[in-house]
Amino acid sequence: MNRYPLWKYVIVLIALLAGALYALPNIFGETPAVQVSSNRATLKIGEEDVPRIEAILDAAKIERNGVAIVDATGIKLRLRDDDAQTRAREALEKALNPDSQNPDYVVALTRLPNTPAWLAWLGGKPMYLGLDLRGGVHFLFQVDMPGAELKRLDALSGDLRTLLRSKEVRHGGIRRDGQRLLITARTAEIAGRARELVNASYPELLVAEEPAAEGKEGILLAASLRPESLASLREDAIRQNINTLRNRVNELGVAEPIIVQQGADRIVVQLPGVQDPAEAKKILGRTATLEVRLVDDSPQAQEAALAGRAPFDGELYRDRDLTPIIVKKQVILTGERLTDAQPGFDSRDGKPAVHLTFDSSGARIFYDITTENVNRRMAILLFEKGRGEVVTAPVINEPIPGGRVQISGSMSTQEASEIALLLRSGALAAPMEIVEEMTIGPSMGKENIEKGYRSTLWGFVVIVVFMTLYYRMFGLISSIALATNLLFLVAILSSLQATLTLPGIAAIALTLGMAIDANVLINERIREELRAGMPPQSAIAAGYERAFGTILDSNITTLIAGLALLIFGSGPVRGFAVVHCIGIMTSIFSAVVVSRAIVNLSYGRQKKLVEIAIGQIWKPEAERESAATRKE
Repeated sequence: MNRYPLWKYVIVLIALLAGALYALPNIFGETPAVQVSSNRATLKIGEEDVPRIEAILDAAKIERNGVAIVDATGIKLRLRDDDAQTRAREALEKALNPDSQNPDYVVALTRLPNTPAWLAWLGGKPMYLGLDLRGGVHFLFQVDMPGAELKRLDALSGDLRTLLRSKEVRHGGIRRDGQRLLITARTAEIAGRARELVNASYPELLVAEEPAAEGKEGILLAASLRPESLASLREDAIRQNINTLRNRVNELGVAEPIIVQQGADRIVVQLPGVQDPAEAKKILGRTATLEVRLVDDSPQAQEAALAGRAPFDGELYRDRDLTPIIVKKQVILTGERLTDAQPGFDSRDGKPAVHLTFDSSGARIFYDITTENVNRRMAILLFEKGRGEVVTAPVINEPIPGGRVQISGSMSTQEASEIALLLRSGALAAPMEIVEEMTIGPSMGKENIEKGYRSTLWGFVVIVVFMTLYYRMFGLISSIALATNLLFLVAILSSLQATLTLPGIAAIALTLGMAIDANVLINERIREELRAGMPPQSAIAAGYERAFGTILDSNITTLIAGLALLIFGSGPVRGFAVVHCIGIMTSIFSAVVVSRAIVNLSYGRQKKLVEIAIGQIWKPEAERESAATRKE
């Protein structure tokens, strides 16, 4: 009755061994280390660079801990302590990057697990520690989605002008009005041709006819982004901004950063180990994008600029000397076409400059524009946090082939380096701003780990003591099952390479309290069957079978709540929900399968079982009086 077949015991044993194996890496801890990687695609780093890096550390008298590790991310070297880690980074930065403004290598602080080689070969890895446990900087960025939409409409307005001009459709002008583009057509025939061309070439636009304004002739075509195109644009904006932030984090030299989307229009950036938020904000907080436009030098535009206003087909900006400049609304090129941006010096006067290189498509567009607009001025604008500034507005003396452009102006060497870094790391599809910032020191992270460990340990100890005192042998078996539940939970989180945060530790502590509830249901059910006069062996079997339905129902409802937190929550809430949901599933297995296997091994082979150690079995008053009468 209370015996498992051999294969069930084998499954439980394999599960326990696998759980112990994959939870084991977490007890070995981590070692401070430095990671050296390339900062340029053309510069490769590998095994041949290890002796040079080790020689630099030896010259600085910095002791290493073990051999260097070479992988796709670069070269990693273990060090003795945190002080050696800091000194190693300074020594490597000084030796590998003599030009600090244009570094060839990225030297990042990191930590490497002390997992034995044989265990690592079997796939054993420790859990990652979150920012609140390791220390570092946390930023929450808000993406300006309306800004992304307007930017796309401005780009489409230029494309539509080019399309209609190439097809010889004489329109009365294209302008942006809020969230739509207005195309003026003089006749119904021109409006029809324009509408057909736009629908055929730009299916993302929804075109509708409108009557012209009162007092004006012609027909207006109103083009707006379709809902599905707008949704795709927002997704692309988030994706591109995440890639851009990831490139900028690489420039900062941070190992194992966390850059994820939160909600519909927010991005979380966590930089473990970084303790200087000012340095991180300086790069991540600046949202620089590049645009190339033509300058409007007509007398009307000059007059409008002096009056501090802009004509309907232009926009007013200022250069670094605060001189007003009117530029056309049409965007010729954006930073999306950039392949490289490097600081340097102007070959004519030796002043600091930024040298840009466009891709093949950008180079062709740039050559065509400079060919068609010789002796006109072209403005290169830099946008940061929604504010545009004309960096330079040179006169086009001749066509410029090859896609190589120089930005010069009244800028310092430091400004040239920062602008090059921002542009090199990629263009943002939409402006962003920091709405939340948090810095956690390493000592606070260590304290969080200690507190979380103590709370989990003492919670487990109290549960074990209570269960053992109240349910005797069955309470001890329940405690062993609870320990296996914790083992399975840690093993699964480690195998998934999940990031453990402070809310995750709270979820583990909560899981322990909730997991024991299943064993309480089983034990109480067994006691009820014993009170009803059922033999011990039958009471054990009935207790597990009849309690299973209640256990399943209660855990499913709790799992639904956990899945809701996982789907609709964000940040720490999702971290809590992941551990919570995994803990529910492991608790069912440990409470029902593992504890049953232990009980079967303890009592299943006893044919004439008279009594089991499950605590005091209280009987109703009438039963106690009847039993006493029969005894007399």
